[in-house]
Amino acid sequence: MTITTKEDAMRLQVKGRNIEVTPSVREYAESKLAKLDKQLPAETLVEVELSSEKNPSIQEQEVAEATVSLKGATLRATESALDVRAAIDQLVDNLERQVTRYREKRRHEPRRRTAHHGI
Repeated sequence: MTITTKEDAMRLQVKGRNIEVTPSVREYAESKLAKLDKQLPAETLVEVELSSEKNPSIQEQEVAEATVSLKGATLRATESALDVRAAIDQLVDNLERQVTRYREKRRHEPRRRTAHHGI
């Protein structure tokens, strides 16, 4: 599914592995990841993969993974929880931290701003 709120919005793909992605879960993921749309450049691809662990010894069986393809960097995050929506919430928090850090690095660019010798 792709978010098309504006013509240069981010592209969001929500996939399921060992789990059926219902329309309500897809809409929930889209609404939560819409926060990142303001911080990311236009036409950024965000892939979210939802899966369910079948091992009974693993308590937090619902897993959400995301890959954000940016210019010069690829951000990845993986979160697990008891519920798919909780995993998505944790995933969005993790991605927000990573995107903020990426933007700060791009803004400051310390290598270009170093003082020259004797000046």
